Amino acid sequence: MPVTSTQTRPRRLHHAAWVTRDMEVTRHFYEDIIGVPLTATWAEKAPSTGREYCHTFFEFGDGSALAFFQWADQDENPIELQSPGHVAFECDGETQQGIKQRLEAAGHDIRVTDHGYCVSLYVNDPNNLRLEFTVDHPELERIMAEHQNNPHDDLKRWLSGDHSVNNDIRAH
Repeated sequence: MPVTSTQTRPRRLHHAAWVTRDMEVTRHFYEDIIGVPLTATWAEKAPSTGREYCHTFFEFGDGSALAFFQWADQDENPIELQSPGHVAFECDGETQQGIKQRLEAAGHDIRVTDHGYCVSLYVNDPNNLRLEFTVDHPELERIMAEHQNNPHDDLKRWLSGDHSVNNDIRAH
């Protein structure tokens, strides 16, 4: 069923994300060559699997971003780089809830993850494109300001083998 005029829609692209095998080569390409600054590096552990990963964001002028994941165990459990990644749209909580209800009513499998800095609703479209509808934390500016001071140090630490989680706001 089409969205009615009383329903709200996502406001903008939040981020598009892909997997990388070499985060430093990716950082160099996007930041040093293309000119899109690295603004956040999150060392994370997937709650459902315990799998460790690094999650980086390269931010554009409108606040949207390209995001990349590098799995700590990628040599043992390689992920195909031709994966479609996902596209994330920023929305408010009411919009996310409405989308969630419509997806569930239509029988789509969904997943909701509280990252701490945002709450994400994930679903695959009929073409197997993974979509994310993201509600940012009300204090996102403060949270990001705290992490923008050291994304390069966080990335170097993670690449050197220290995979300790630096996301202290995520519900574990």
